[in-house]
Amino acid sequence: MLRTILSVSLGLCVSMGAYASEVMTPEKLWQVKRVSALGLNQNKTHIIYKVTTPSVENNNFNSKVYQVPLKGGESQLLEAYQDLFIDSSISPDGSKKLLHEKVKLEKVLASDRYKELGQSNAYVFDDLNYRHWDTWKDGSFKHVFYQDLKTEEKVDIMKGMPFDSPTSPFGGAADYTWGPKGENIYYVSKKLTGEQYVSSTNTDIYRYNLASKKTTNITQSNLGYDKYPAFSPKGDLAWLQMDEPGNEADKNDIIVKVKNRDFNLTEHWDGTVNSFKWSNDAKHIYFVAPVDGTIQLFQVSVNTKTKPKIMQLTNGMFDVNSIVAVLDNQLVVTRNSMNAAREIYRFDLDSKKLTALTKENDTFYADLDLPNVEKRMVNTKDGQQMLTWVIYPPNFDRSKKYPTLLYLQGGPQSALSQFYSFRWNFQVMASQGYIVVAPNRRGMPGHGVKWNDDISQDWGGKVMQDYLDAIDDIAQESYVDKSRIGAIGASYGGYSAFYLAGNHEGRFKTFIAHCGIFDLRSMYGTTEELFFVNNELGGAYWEDNAATKKSYGQFNPISYVDKWDAPMFVIHGGKDYRVPLEQGIAAFQAAKLRGLQSRFLYFPEENHWVLTPQNGIVWQREFFKWLDDTL
Repeated sequence: MLRTILSVSLGLCVSMGAYASEVMTPEKLWQVKRVSALGLNQNKTHIIYKVTTPSVENNNFNSKVYQVPLKGGESQLLEAYQDLFIDSSISPDGSKKLLHEKVKLEKVLASDRYKELGQSNAYVFDDLNYRHWDTWKDGSFKHVFYQDLKTEEKVDIMKGMPFDSPTSPFGGAADYTWGPKGENIYYVSKKLTGEQYVSSTNTDIYRYNLASKKTTNITQSNLGYDKYPAFSPKGDLAWLQMDEPGNEADKNDIIVKVKNRDFNLTEHWDGTVNSFKWSNDAKHIYFVAPVDGTIQLFQVSVNTKTKPKIMQLTNGMFDVNSIVAVLDNQLVVTRNSMNAAREIYRFDLDSKKLTALTKENDTFYADLDLPNVEKRMVNTKDGQQMLTWVIYPPNFDRSKKYPTLLYLQGGPQSALSQFYSFRWNFQVMASQGYIVVAPNRRGMPGHGVKWNDDISQDWGGKVMQDYLDAIDDIAQESYVDKSRIGAIGASYGGYSAFYLAGNHEGRFKTFIAHCGIFDLRSMYGTTEELFFVNNELGGAYWEDNAATKKSYGQFNPISYVDKWDAPMFVIHGGKDYRVPLEQGIAAFQAAKLRGLQSRFLYFPEENHWVLTPQNGIVWQREFFKWLDDTL
């Protein structure tokens, strides 16, 4: 059956029941247009957005910029658009601009230390924080500047500081902003170095005064994350805060500073905030947050006298990813689902209705038979109710039997929502004839703070039972072929695949692990964000406590290699410094030496993800070829 269905990737039609139809394939996935909102125009009548289209032939991406009326209508291609924006980087009086640039402060490269040895490519490090995500440190730091628009003179407000703003590796322009009157600049930075830097999540918000050149830490009392400073039209400051030191997945709350006092608007709410924007009257803050296996739009009243009221504004089987702009009676947001890539929508605050402004992929999807996505509630072994997404093949026939894939989410504390991935794409998987089971197991936000916390220092505990409960539940259905069930995942999901390979009691016929953690001891010794492993595993492997004994012993996948009994496909990127390459190599070598059918797919220039078009196609083809061969 699968060999027939996979022929679609070669451009053939597939006979599905009594008629022929087109379904999503790996090649088609790389034709999907990627929409990103850039912002409002100055007249607040149009939204400006970018459409990026992959070019598999050239192994790159092509982008064009458009604008579309907020009231709806045809999009217009823009040749020049920089001057059309409401530019938040411009100071309130219009005289200055904020930007960030790299500044070389330390001699890390041998060619900087020894000028006569300019062809040397060596690095010299005396402390930790020597590499991050996919980049080795070269002695440069990102600094915030302001520029006089008349003289073009630029001033480095962090001059001489060996710290980054925006924060590494993913910080951007949301990490700095003008104060209400333009006399101050507010920016986010983690002002720590070496071992302290890699062991801490303590970013702070700093205020730089242009006249005095004095910098003040305004969140010094909080030892967790502080980020995304934003001012209301009335001049009140808000930001996102996590208060638990070292925990990158702690509850994210909205803090407002009113008359020099800090108020937590979401402290009483059993959820975590992704991002936010102020209302134009400063009476509300709109935010997006995970809830029940989706990401939805909310509002909270800015009330410092009584408990702030929180209201969910949207509801449905989709994700509201971000708030692009706020107007008086409407918001501009982005939205996607498991069956549709991201588009831009208008949300009416009175009717609570979402209306599509862009429809870049509508014609493309209209030619496809799409999978059916259903929500299924599963009873866990300890009596909890676990939301599980089940994605069925197009033209699903309950009288037939289908091979089934248990999807193992990464993170480990990332939401398994209605996301649309260009790698772990459920639409493609289901369209190749597989049922996909995606449980919102312990550790995921959107089901209460406790459910999110319950995975820390328990990686191989309740969460693994959650996985087994989910697959055992769906396996009771007559349409599931119990002899053809696989387990697939990346990052913590790859760890889960390695762990379950030695603890699955014959449930799974094959495994796929991308950038997975195989040995927690060597992971601790080579990963770059030590605050993550310290928090999640209970400390270093040489520390003698109950958590570390479990993490590095009972919960360590390498402890169960002698029980591996099914084919193992290992995928890894050479520039993955979060879960370093050696994790994948060691797992593949173990599987091979155990005599198991195994394969290793290595991407030398990819990081924790696979980002380039041709490598993305290779990933998909090898993924389905492995399943075709082993399932």
